[in-house]
Amino acid sequence: MKIDRNGGLFIISAPSGSGKSTVIHHVMEAIGNLSFSISYTTREPRAGEINGREYFFVSESEFEEMIEAGEFLEHARVFGKFWYGTNRKQVNSLLDQGNDVIMDIDVQGALQLMEQQDIPHTSLFIIPPDADELKVRLQSRNREGDAEIQKRLKTAGEEIQALASFDYVVVNDDLDKAVADVKGIVLAQRLKVSRVKNIEQLTNVFQMEGIDD
Repeated sequence: MKIDRNGGLFIISAPSGSGKSTVIHHVMEAIGNLSFSISYTTREPRAGEINGREYFFVSESEFEEMIEAGEFLEHARVFGKFWYGTNRKQVNSLLDQGNDVIMDIDVQGALQLMEQQDIPHTSLFIIPPDADELKVRLQSRNREGDAEIQKRLKTAGEEIQALASFDYVVVNDDLDKAVADVKGIVLAQRLKVSRVKNIEQLTNVFQMEGIDD
């Protein structure tokens, strides 16, 4: 029996360096009917990044015009440098098609989205095992200097204070386990009765006349 379900939004957030993008990549490889919400950003593409795949790369003025036009579900300036935002039309279109949408989003943006009661969602917070491991991961990326790493560690300490606002927490101390945990959450949410499009059609299948107990 095929059950038609409404699309669901999965908000995944984490301190910088926690490995959430890697976890999301593996989850999307393993689960079908899961679409990725591509954010807009004003930062420059990194080596290997393609416009429209990792991000939509736009200028500061273009981003500000989109803010004025109300095109974002959420937007935030991250680490005081670059803007990031989620396009309202893109996400709603995917959800209307019955797709589950997964979002790789900073904590500021996640909290904005979670305040919007008209968008059903499931929120996950991914954390490293401890601050020392987070520092090692940030250093291993070779993208930031010492001052920037210290800033990100300080920000991580502030962001984790928002943990109680999320539905789930996943500790990324072992990649395979973290991926399995997130997969389990996604699959369990899909089975919720509240996700079924037409519950009466489903229950009526078993309303058979003329059958006595």
